[in-house]
Amino acid sequence: MAGMVFVREPIREEEKTKTGKVTVINSVTLDGVMQAPARPEEDTRGGFVHGGWAVPYQDSVIGTKMGELMASSKGSLLFGKRTYLELYSVWAKATNNPYTPVLNKTHKYVASTTLKEPLIWENSTLLAGDAADAVAELKQHENNDLGILGSAELIHSLVRRDLIDEYILLIAPIVLGVGRRLFPEGHAVRLRLVESLTSTKGVIFARYQAV
Repeated sequence: MAGMVFVREPIREEEKTKTGKVTVINSVTLDGVMQAPARPEEDTRGGFVHGGWAVPYQDSVIGTKMGELMASSKGSLLFGKRTYLELYSVWAKATNNPYTPVLNKTHKYVASTTLKEPLIWENSTLLAGDAADAVAELKQHENNDLGILGSAELIHSLVRRDLIDEYILLIAPIVLGVGRRLFPEGHAVRLRLVESLTSTKGVIFARYQAV
């Protein structure tokens, strides 16, 4: 407006160092397996035959808690290629559920060296090249909170670079002995439990922060 001068306040020191938060949200077994929790054919790599192992442990306690988390989420989602395509095939055009509208409108980042833009799902951005480098850039310069679903290989690459800030895990009372695990071998991760509850089926909802 004419005759008015706008002066931006100096950036406070805490704002200069503030970065986005990366949160992993996954179902895991007691022995750390995260492969194919939802359906038998979801991921059969390595001859995995236990797909759908998490389904018998679903109940209203976990359903309500996860619904609250989804409703309160303000950030973006981050996927590896396989999980992105899998979720698109299941949810993008599904009806009569509370998840599809949220997933469709939420911004989605996809780490892949083989996918090309334009991506098939609305509100999607491709992260080409090294995934860990791309996520580090997002955290540092866009101050963007990111939630990761599935995406074991992506998680492993971020764990090795200490780029994950929080884990929200649904720990099911089952041991499979085989399958792709949440944490890669050879890298120690120290965590602090900040929230937990137990479902009627013995699933532990646990929120951990990296320390």
